[in-house]
Amino acid sequence: MSDTSGPVLVPILGDQLSHGLSSLADRTPDDTVVLMMEVSDEATHVRHHKAKIVLILSAMRHFAAELRAAGWTVDYVALDDPANTGSFSGEVARGIARHGARGVQITEPSEWRVKAMIESWRETLGVRVRMLPDTRFVCPLPDFFAWAAGRRELRMEYFYREMRRRTGLLMAGDKPVGGRWNFDAENRGAAEPDLRPPKPPRFAPDPMTQAVIGLVEQRFAGHFGSTAGFNWPVSADDAERAAQAFLTERLPLFGRYQDAMLAGSDTMFHALLSPALNFGLLDPFELCRRAEAEWQAGRAPIEAVEGFIRQVIGWREYIRGMYWLEMPGLAQANALDAKRPLPDFWWTGETKMRCLSQCVRTTRDNAYAHHIQRLMVLGNFALLAGLRPNEVADWFLAVYADAFEWVELPNVAGMALHADGGRLASKPYAASGAYIARMSDYCGACAYKVKQRTGPDACPFNALYWHFLDRNEGKLGGNMRLAQPYANWRRMDADKRAETLASAEAFLDTLVPADPGWAR
Repeated sequence: MSDTSGPVLVPILGDQLSHGLSSLADRTPDDTVVLMMEVSDEATHVRHHKAKIVLILSAMRHFAAELRAAGWTVDYVALDDPANTGSFSGEVARGIARHGARGVQITEPSEWRVKAMIESWRETLGVRVRMLPDTRFVCPLPDFFAWAAGRRELRMEYFYREMRRRTGLLMAGDKPVGGRWNFDAENRGAAEPDLRPPKPPRFAPDPMTQAVIGLVEQRFAGHFGSTAGFNWPVSADDAERAAQAFLTERLPLFGRYQDAMLAGSDTMFHALLSPALNFGLLDPFELCRRAEAEWQAGRAPIEAVEGFIRQVIGWREYIRGMYWLEMPGLAQANALDAKRPLPDFWWTGETKMRCLSQCVRTTRDNAYAHHIQRLMVLGNFALLAGLRPNEVADWFLAVYADAFEWVELPNVAGMALHADGGRLASKPYAASGAYIARMSDYCGACAYKVKQRTGPDACPFNALYWHFLDRNEGKLGGNMRLAQPYANWRRMDADKRAETLASAEAFLDTLVPADPGWAR
């Protein structure tokens, strides 16, 4: 048992980089040791993108420097420390022994497996372990659970309205400004081929980040992705500069083009702020207030600002609540009994399907793809092809800079793959090639013909769409939102249906499974 006169040890995890963290709120520097740990277990739980590892480690090192400047004692365990045990549990145990700590105080983690690990410390560490709620979200988890209790349908739209009322964002008394809660209909514009979105700000790696890049290239050389051109904000100051650039340069057209895709324009008008939000470098509510101020000042239209606010206080908060509500079962959910292994081209990008090759390319180069690329290209293909949900989820968790399980898993298993049986989305987000042709310029130079349904030259999305509906008719045939597609399928000539299914199966037979070593 540790000396009761020792300090309290406050471990801070890589997505808890906020000075207002609940575990620090009632502490003073003279009685506290902050412990920050770079552990190989977290870098290899899935084989994370090299740039994602750089971002997390560099952001942690910059935050540790800020804490020290503010007077805190920080015990920082680097990845290449010879004594590093490689795990949170091992490093907390070493930290307790090193400092004679009388107890551990930690903000609850964002992931189920890490929370289970921390709860086990109460039995294994020999000191008091106090876990505090994460107060950086607008909706505390008990409030979300209360909202969800007894509801037959847990739709985000109704939760979002509660968050608008709670925060007062875009509200006129108890009514939404503009007379509508949702301006999504105005936010579905396809990009003109000559559209040139402004480039996001550059964040040249400083010496601290350069050192991390060298470490990652040495330790994780076999991981997916590139660190060349690394350009993510790694500190609160950088994140603030990124936020200001978005609000002034890209927010006005963010709404109109938020669903659009252009080859070579990887970021469009998107904010690129989700890593900073998920790490704790930006405050989500404050960011929404600033977006609202842009509308109030006449610098951004209501549809752009409402669309952005909906993503932050609506979708982001809702996804977090659904994660904790549905875990641990969500991690193994497979309501549509999808069994096909992840194809090799999800790692290599080597496919004639131009939309998919573009999305894998930007993912490999930047640890980033925007939400429509993720949902309606990658996710849509995974749904239609019947890819195994756990493999798809591992891939999304590994490759994106903003991906932590709490935000990634419900989006993949629930929204993209319908693996949760419709708990999150009222219908699968299934679409043929026509959607991608309408919202992007990918199809024009593609080897496949998007207007052709069957045959070796036809866009695979077209036959796969009907193949998906056919094989899942027993599970989805009663879904009212799919009534029209199923009616169209049943009216189709039997020979045409057979030709469509054969075309889909011929394409599926060409898919080469990925080496499992890529992900694990």
